Amino acid sequence: MLQLFFAVAFSAVPLTLYVPPIRSLNPFVETIEDLLRQTAFYSLRAYPRFRLAFSRIFSNLFRLSRFAAPS
Repeated sequence: MLQLFFAVAFSAVPLTLYVPPIRSLNPFVETIEDLLRQTAFYSLRAYPRFRLAFSRIFSNLFRLSRFAAPS
Protein backbone atom coordinates (compact mmCIF):
# COMPACT_ATOMS: atom_id res chain seq x y z
CA MET A 1 0.00 0.00 0.00
CA LEU A 2 2.91 2.32 0.75
CA GLN A 3 4.32 1.72 -2.73
CA LEU A 4 0.99 2.70 -4.29
CA PHE A 5 0.95 5.89 -2.23
CA PHE A 6 4.45 6.85 -3.39
CA ALA A 7 3.65 5.98 -7.00
CA VAL A 8 0.59 8.26 -6.97
CA ALA A 9 2.42 11.02 -5.11
CA PHE A 10 5.41 11.09 -7.45
CA SER A 11 3.24 10.89 -10.56
CA ALA A 12 1.26 13.94 -9.40
CA VAL A 13 4.34 16.09 -8.77
CA PRO A 14 4.86 17.04 -12.47
CA LEU A 15 1.23 18.20 -12.60
CA THR A 16 2.07 20.98 -10.14
CA LEU A 17 4.23 22.58 -12.83
CA TYR A 18 1.12 23.27 -14.92
CA VAL A 19 -0.77 25.00 -12.11
CA PRO A 20 0.09 28.70 -12.10
CA PRO A 21 0.97 30.42 -8.83
CA ILE A 22 -1.83 32.28 -7.09
CA ARG A 23 -0.31 35.71 -7.79
CA SER A 24 -0.52 35.15 -11.56
CA LEU A 25 -3.92 33.45 -11.45
CA ASN A 26 -5.85 36.64 -10.63
CA PRO A 27 -4.88 38.60 -13.79
CA PHE A 28 -5.66 35.51 -15.86
CA VAL A 29 -9.16 35.27 -14.35
CA GLU A 30 -9.71 39.00 -14.92
CA THR A 31 -8.70 38.64 -18.56
CA ILE A 32 -11.09 35.71 -19.08
CA GLU A 33 -13.94 37.61 -17.40
CA ASP A 34 -13.27 40.63 -19.61
CA LEU A 35 -13.24 38.48 -22.73
CA LEU A 36 -16.54 36.83 -21.77
CA ARG A 37 -18.09 40.21 -21.00
CA GLN A 38 -17.10 41.56 -24.42
CA THR A 39 -18.29 38.53 -26.38
CA ALA A 40 -21.61 38.10 -24.53
CA PHE A 41 -23.31 40.82 -26.57
CA TYR A 42 -22.33 39.25 -29.89
CA SER A 43 -23.20 35.71 -28.84
CA LEU A 44 -26.65 36.80 -27.63
CA ARG A 45 -27.28 38.40 -31.02
CA ALA A 46 -25.94 35.45 -33.00
CA TYR A 47 -27.79 32.68 -31.13
CA PRO A 48 -31.26 33.30 -32.64
CA ARG A 49 -29.72 33.49 -36.11
CA PHE A 50 -28.02 30.10 -35.66
CA ARG A 51 -31.27 28.60 -34.42
CA LEU A 52 -33.16 29.95 -37.41
CA ALA A 53 -30.51 28.70 -39.85
CA PHE A 54 -30.44 25.20 -38.36
CA SER A 55 -34.23 24.97 -38.25
CA ARG A 56 -34.43 25.92 -41.94
CA ILE A 57 -31.74 23.40 -42.88
CA PHE A 58 -33.36 20.58 -40.94
CA SER A 59 -36.86 21.37 -42.19
CA ASN A 60 -35.61 21.28 -45.78
CA LEU A 61 -33.81 17.98 -45.16
CA PHE A 62 -36.93 16.53 -43.59
CA ARG A 63 -39.09 17.72 -46.49
CA LEU A 64 -36.65 16.25 -49.04
CA SER A 65 -36.50 12.94 -47.21
CA ARG A 66 -40.32 12.74 -47.16
CA PHE A 67 -40.49 13.12 -50.95
CA ALA A 68 -37.58 10.75 -51.59
CA ALA A 69 -38.99 7.90 -49.47
CA PRO A 70 -41.13 5.42 -51.44
CA SER A 71 -44.72 5.15 -50.29
